[in-house]
Amino acid sequence: MNPEHSITKGTIIKGIGGFYYVEASGRVYECKAKGLFRKKGITPMIGDNVIIRPGENGNESIIKAIVLPRINSFIRPPVANIELSMIVSASAEPDPVFSFLDRLIIMSEKNETELILVFNKCDLITEEQREVIRNVYKGTGYEIYFVSTVTGEGVELLKSRISGVKTMLSGASGVGKSSLANMLGGFEMETGDVSRKTGRGKHTTRHVELLVGKDDIRIFDTPGFTSFEVPDMKAEELRYCYPEFEGHEDRCRFSGCTHRSEPDCGVKEALNNKEISEERYDSYVRLYNELKERNSSY
Repeated sequence: MNPEHSITKGTIIKGIGGFYYVEASGRVYECKAKGLFRKKGITPMIGDNVIIRPGENGNESIIKAIVLPRINSFIRPPVANIELSMIVSASAEPDPVFSFLDRLIIMSEKNETELILVFNKCDLITEEQREVIRNVYKGTGYEIYFVSTVTGEGVELLKSRISGVKTMLSGASGVGKSSLANMLGGFEMETGDVSRKTGRGKHTTRHVELLVGKDDIRIFDTPGFTSFEVPDMKAEELRYCYPEFEGHEDRCRFSGCTHRSEPDCGVKEALNNKEISEERYDSYVRLYNELKERNSSY
């Protein structure tokens, strides 16, 4: 048998109209998935490592198996085997919406995915404004990068951080995700401007795709989000998604403290001492209440 048509291993980089595009052996194959997956309730996801049989003599290529277990998997966006979550916000125009970023952060935390925060358009803000952003995430341990696709500031540093790492790119529309990805990996993605009427970005990404670029940059490009529900979880689990709480919980009087109305709470004490940010704590309380209401409706 021709080696080109033997069984080979690859990665799903895109799925459109029932076809999956698999990068394997230095090329991309258009594949169909075996009906067996549907019977087992398994849906191939972008980022899945798969075993394929390349087509020959006019026959289509087939995905024969998905390599399990996955490192992780996300429902929205539907991707798997993420090694790093890169959450992108604009520094200005539009201003950062920290409550929205927290929802993306929680998605990564719940899936135990390492994450970094990237603030684009940093050429539009002062050093003092950068410090305000840093203070929101004090105590979290998250790496924060300030970049500009206009001046190029911070781009090479960010590129060195994500090179060779399968990175999920997420964030709201209008923050410059496509422009940043183009600069990082040499892609030619369509970019959009921020609407003057709504202040939101025009959607330029309509499906999820694993982009493979120069310097071993591998980016999962995902559609921009304007609203987002926190993952299905118990309200009491939410505190584990806020790493800045961890160092203060041993001072809570009650085990299982929810850090809201309980007396002698170490987290609220840290809040009063400005060791954790009000923005993050207020976000936690809002999301806790949202989850509690959702849990009670089940």
